[in-house]
Amino acid sequence: MRWPTHRFCASLPHYYRSLLRACAHRTSLEEGEKLHATLIKNGLAASPGAFLHNALLHLYAACGLALSARRAFDQIPFTHRDTVDWTTLMGCYARNGLPEEALVLFRQMRGEGVRLDQVSLVSLFVACARLGDFRAGAQGHLCMIKSGLHFTVTASNAAMDMYAKCGRMDDARRVFDEMSEPSVVSWTVILTATLKLEGTQKGRRVFDEMPEKNEVAWTVMISNYVENGFSREALALLSSMLSCLCLELNHITLCSLLSSCSLSGDLTVGRWVHVYVLKTMKKEMHLMVGTALVDMYAKCGRIDAACRVFEGMSRRNVVVWNAMLGGLAMHGRGRAVLNLFPRMVAEVKPDDVTFVSILSACSHSGLVDQGCRYFHDLGPVYGIMPKVEHYACMVDLLGRAGRLEEAEILVKKMPILPNEVVLGSLLASCSLHGKLQLGERLLQELVQINPLNTEYHVLLSNMYALAGRRDKADSLRQHLKNMGIMKVPGMSSIHLNGQVHQFSAGDKSHSQIKEVYTMLDEMIRRLRLAGYVPSTSSQIFSTSESGIDDADVQEEKEQALFNHSEKLAISFGLMSTKPGMPLYIFKNLRICQDCHSAVKLISSVYGREIVIRDRYRFHCFNQGSCSCSDYW
Repeated sequence: MRWPTHRFCASLPHYYRSLLRACAHRTSLEEGEKLHATLIKNGLAASPGAFLHNALLHLYAACGLALSARRAFDQIPFTHRDTVDWTTLMGCYARNGLPEEALVLFRQMRGEGVRLDQVSLVSLFVACARLGDFRAGAQGHLCMIKSGLHFTVTASNAAMDMYAKCGRMDDARRVFDEMSEPSVVSWTVILTATLKLEGTQKGRRVFDEMPEKNEVAWTVMISNYVENGFSREALALLSSMLSCLCLELNHITLCSLLSSCSLSGDLTVGRWVHVYVLKTMKKEMHLMVGTALVDMYAKCGRIDAACRVFEGMSRRNVVVWNAMLGGLAMHGRGRAVLNLFPRMVAEVKPDDVTFVSILSACSHSGLVDQGCRYFHDLGPVYGIMPKVEHYACMVDLLGRAGRLEEAEILVKKMPILPNEVVLGSLLASCSLHGKLQLGERLLQELVQINPLNTEYHVLLSNMYALAGRRDKADSLRQHLKNMGIMKVPGMSSIHLNGQVHQFSAGDKSHSQIKEVYTMLDEMIRRLRLAGYVPSTSSQIFSTSESGIDDADVQEEKEQALFNHSEKLAISFGLMSTKPGMPLYIFKNLRICQDCHSAVKLISSVYGREIVIRDRYRFHCFNQGSCSCSDYW
């Protein structure tokens, strides 16, 4: 009887190793951690010959726990480490936000003379792509060639992708051209790179040249059409895709298409996807597709449609709840968010993303006391450690309400360094409430973080102008000009009849621009009759050497305001749609005070609902008022 027991005990470490590898294969972290605890308790973890630390390394790497994976790696005796162990840790770093560590580990591998394989090179290229470090990637490419691994399709695909993500299209194409038999994945990588770096037209040529197309390639091409406003072409290609592949679209493809719709703001393809899902779903809508639909409708300005999809879902996880709460927050429906939250708590456990949505909703709706209560309850009630995003929301919440001293104290007491978003929110509040001295101090800090962001300089310049310090305002803008930094131009787009129409401030490029300006003049005339007075107080014009009199300067300022991109887009929408139809405008910057006031009047004068998505949120204008209640 003793012999079998002895034999079992001797094989016990190998038994645990098999269990750990099974947990790694299934990414079963909880079970793996229990096994690890058992090994420590039984004193088996210290057995080097059983390769248990190797198995633990693979477990924690598969589950994305880089620090735990590193500890396991360091406990493996040097003689028991092989290429797979090095590569496993390197891949874990590359995939989980530590690309610098992946590069350091690669150099250590080279220094230790560890043999490279295609997996280690793929991990290197992934890390270089994330860092935008094409020089380190090029060194890895040279190692790949010297090792004879350039014949492997997987490594070549990763090198090509790295060059493309670093903006090196010529190098990416050179790798592709040197491949003897590029796979459909290789073609898809070069297609994605061409679309991103050389545009839709050249990308379509690559797509048409592909000898074989899989669902991913079709999706990449269609998504690019959607993101760039070519809805008709996207729908035509969707029809071709279905006839060529003779299969039902999977949830990954559908989510990719809906994500593209969310980015562009165009509902044409999104509605097609929704109808397709309803027609083809067997029992119930896939959870990921339902979540993507909620997100898409919310980001395209149709928050009521998003609510209907959400309420119609039979299953809801924390992700779809967050999508719904975030959508309501973007639309300024703070009360609705707070009313929905108890329902969520009854179904699922909220996470840190949930409270970003809640705090953002409170901030956009002026619900200061409620926001403060939820922030203080994060740790004690919900067991969530506040992150920098929560602090940014709180600074914004307090700042908008004029409680800048409290906001500044909160920034100083943060246990983590405030980032650009936190300080930028505080600067925006300084601009809103005229706190010039604090604004000047914040600008100095923000310039250290991101010297190329012009938004902060423009905010402070406007503050100087409003305070009557024109010399400082002109000086600040001249400083930007001397540095060669250009202000990001305002762009607004509107989707009509399957096409996107884009306008910039003072645009002259649109095919119907004469008619647009005629409509704009008529619109401004009617707005003036309704009481519109252009808000020129923050417009900066240097007149010290121009000799222009005050009346001419005032007229020039007003004309600059009239030509803002959203006013041009609205003018085009008014002349291109039937009376009473709602207009949906998408803008890349924050809407200015003058345009906000003007659009409220336009909604009343023309009897239109006008929804504008700016950089930060939605504004729904109707009958002379805005959903933000002038609190933005």
